[in-house]
Amino acid sequence: MKTLGSKGEDIAADFLKGKGCNVLHRNYKTPMGEADIVAKDKNTIVFVEVKARSSEAFGQPFEAVTYRKQEKIKKVALYYMKHNKIEAPVRFDVISIISKNGIDEVNHIMEAF
Repeated sequence: MKTLGSKGEDIAADFLKGKGCNVLHRNYKTPMGEADIVAKDKNTIVFVEVKARSSEAFGQPFEAVTYRKQEKIKKVALYYMKHNKIEAPVRFDVISIISKNGIDEVNHIMEAF
C-alpha cells in the first residue's frame, strides 16, 4: 500500500503531465538532499516540492515548505544543473494536496520561492 506522500507524488506528476510538463525525475537524490519532482515546462527546468495531507488540521500542506526546506531545494537544483551541464531557466513550484473522502484537492503554486 502506498503512503500518502507517495500517492501525493503520483497525483502531482499526473497533474504536471496534464499541464503539458515533461516529468524528468521523481525523488531525485543528491548529496545535498532530494527533489520530489524535476520537470521541464517548455524550456524551463522546474523543481517541485510536493506536500500531501489528509486534512487541514495542521494548516495547508504548502505551509510545511519552510525557508530551510527552500534553501535545501535550491542546493539540489544547483547540483542538478551543474551535474547535468544544463543552462536553462529554473523555477521552484510547490504542489499542495489535501486528500480526504476520496477527493484530491490540488493546489499548484508556481514560482513559490
